[in-house]
Amino acid sequence: MANWEGVSEFVAVAESSSFTLAARKLSTSVAQVSRRVAALEDRLAVKLLNRTTRKVTLTEAGMLYFQQCKHLVDGLEQAELAVTQMQTTPKGLVRVTAPVTYGELHLAPLINQFLEQYPQVDVELVLTNQKLDLIESGVDLAIRLGRLEDSTLLARRLSTRQSYVCASRDYLDRHGEPHTLSELSKHQCLVGSVDVWRFKDKQQSRALRISGRLKCNSGFALRDAAKRGLGLIQLPDYYIQQDLESGELIEVLAQYRDDKEGIWALFPSSVRLSPKVRLLVDFLVEGLSQGSSPDSLSQH
Repeated sequence: MANWEGVSEFVAVAESSSFTLAARKLSTSVAQVSRRVAALEDRLAVKLLNRTTRKVTLTEAGMLYFQQCKHLVDGLEQAELAVTQMQTTPKGLVRVTAPVTYGELHLAPLINQFLEQYPQVDVELVLTNQKLDLIESGVDLAIRLGRLEDSTLLARRLSTRQSYVCASRDYLDRHGEPHTLSELSKHQCLVGSVDVWRFKDKQQSRALRISGRLKCNSGFALRDAAKRGLGLIQLPDYYIQQDLESGELIEVLAQYRDDKEGIWALFPSSVRLSPKVRLLVDFLVEGLSQGSSPDSLSQH
């Protein structure tokens, strides 16, 4: 009878080229993975992995064994998922990464509600504006904003965001309101992490380079500067919606407003979406989309 001990650990190491990442994926210790792989090699009387301080690679025998075992482990995982889906109570850890401000304002409250509703699920939420590698970081789900870069990740749209160009009444009274894109060069534009603003001009997307006295990678700092009359800003709605509604900030160049951008959930295409992750994504869709129909999974 076949012995499965060490096979799942070996496949996880082979896929990630790392004992550390394999241990993270399997929710166990590096020492446990190492022991089981070593025991597997002893049982087979063959060396499967070349280990150095910098990386792990497959031997010729290891490559052959991996090719034979991979579909068996995938089948076992699929069988476990099928059983898990029968459970009424999801369990386990979900690792999520998201941009800082959007995560603080919109995701964290929803995730907290999710944890209240599903007490046997744990969530590790990493808020960072750096785009983490999902496989290397052991992340199950990444939330990304705006235009997606080409990749091998799967994407599902959670919601949308709308960007506006606006300024305070005081600034517009002193400097006048721009009515064309060419007039932006005569205004103080408060610059964010990139010095390009996006517009829609005659049904065509257009990117304009802007400049001004202040450059800052904080949307809230730029919002405060605009409210103080220091210049124009272009920011997504979740920064300035209340200010626009109260009249403290006034939209300009509305006729050139760019299309809405997506707010996306991204997953590694090489990893099957577990029930607990799918459940969390569905929960976020319901909380963020405000009744709009969510998009299905697609590769981009």
